[in-house]
Amino acid sequence: MKTHVLDATLSWSAWKNLAEGPHPVVFSEDVWNRVEQSYSFVQKLAQSPDRAYYGINTGFGALYNVSIGPSDLAQLQLNLIRSHACGTGQPVEAALVRLMLLTKALSLSYGHSGVARTTVERLLALYEADCLPLVYERGSLGASGDLAPLSHLCLPLVGEGEVVYRGKRMPAADALAALGWKPLVLGPKEGLALINGTQFMLAHAVWLVVQGYTLGYWADVCAALSLDAFDGRIEPFDPRVHQARPQPGQAVVASRVREWLAGSPGPTRPKTHVQDPYSFRCVPQVHGASWDALGHLARTVSYELHSATDNPMVFAEDEEVISAGNFHGQPLALAMDFAALALAEYGSISERRLYQMVNGKRGLPAFLTPNPGLHSGLMIVQYAAAAVVSHNKQLCTPASVDSIESSASQEDHVSMGANAAVQAVQVLNNVWDVLGMEWLAACQAMELRGTPTSELLQSLLDAFRTAVPFLDEDRIQAPDMAEATAFLKRIPVDDERCFPALQ
Repeated sequence: MKTHVLDATLSWSAWKNLAEGPHPVVFSEDVWNRVEQSYSFVQKLAQSPDRAYYGINTGFGALYNVSIGPSDLAQLQLNLIRSHACGTGQPVEAALVRLMLLTKALSLSYGHSGVARTTVERLLALYEADCLPLVYERGSLGASGDLAPLSHLCLPLVGEGEVVYRGKRMPAADALAALGWKPLVLGPKEGLALINGTQFMLAHAVWLVVQGYTLGYWADVCAALSLDAFDGRIEPFDPRVHQARPQPGQAVVASRVREWLAGSPGPTRPKTHVQDPYSFRCVPQVHGASWDALGHLARTVSYELHSATDNPMVFAEDEEVISAGNFHGQPLALAMDFAALALAEYGSISERRLYQMVNGKRGLPAFLTPNPGLHSGLMIVQYAAAAVVSHNKQLCTPASVDSIESSASQEDHVSMGANAAVQAVQVLNNVWDVLGMEWLAACQAMELRGTPTSELLQSLLDAFRTAVPFLDEDRIQAPDMAEATAFLKRIPVDDERCFPALQ
């Protein structure tokens, strides 16, 4: 298994692999030198009781003006993590917890947090052992760091909280014992450094990038097969059209659709209709705009992967500690709200293509069944897609425009980026389901039309038919819908094709 050197320059495909399962990860020696220099400086400050340093020898939040004596500094950090572990809602999925562990370690590696090397190493060890802390979706305001979820993430470092290990949910203390590890004793500032930061938001944002680009690729493939099945026209995908309006995304999408349809006789045969509905004719413009919007998220995430998001910030080389606001999630919150809109549009136009195909137009039978009336065919598949698309519209209310004050008004403007993250990932998952429904309909429609498609699309259709047979009479559609989505997700795609702007 490949060993990854963990740094902010990793490719998106590498992040995808790291999220999907544990891989060996290492830091360079330069990283460890930075970490150790920062840690030594904080240790020195902790021995200076004549001056207050926030979070090192003071209380937290609105209690910043309460001094803490040297004998209580270790207890201070442990109390912080315990008291801030206030997550609620559903557990975070495993891929996102892996990304939280890695991005937390990466942020600490920049040497602005004053943590011990052993603390960073334990985060990496949890990842490599696939001993995943139990983290909850709700509880972060997206400022002052993702305090609640990061507290749950880091409780296992001190032998508390819960983990999922070897497929079982258990107390972290039991998992540490099984691994032969002792709980860590946190030094000055370490608890604060662990829970300050944007890593809950950032993990979701990384996942949105790698999954969003993959989803966008398959949205283009679904559109290509649907266009062929609906007897659509190829002219809207002519490269001259997109040279005349040089939006980068629409040129990428048009090129993909042309490639997937190359060799199919359908799009170029004579038509009686001179134009297609927008959901077919405007695929490059709509899909392309979403593709470009994901590029904005990718750039924001790239900056954040290069960032230390702690408070206070330690600058050991200058012998300074500065209280500031790098933990504030506004950049990520805005970008994820934008990404949610972009992803929702993939689903919205996909459902419209599905709707057009089931309506008994262009030589296709009503609801894509050979015997409409006795059989309802895919009638309610379109209903289900419409319901999911409507849910996405509700989820796309921007979280980042909201704020609420906390900590006795000390923290009076927050990003709500954690809510933006959870909403955006839900939109992403919903759109995967809608694309699966479109794929199900497009395959059915193509076979009902009885004309050949391209070799590329036919190979996918044939592979799909090994799992989901042609619908010749009514049957329960929920398993077919689920398999269609799973089929799209599991087909490997060349990373260069998913992330062309990022490689």
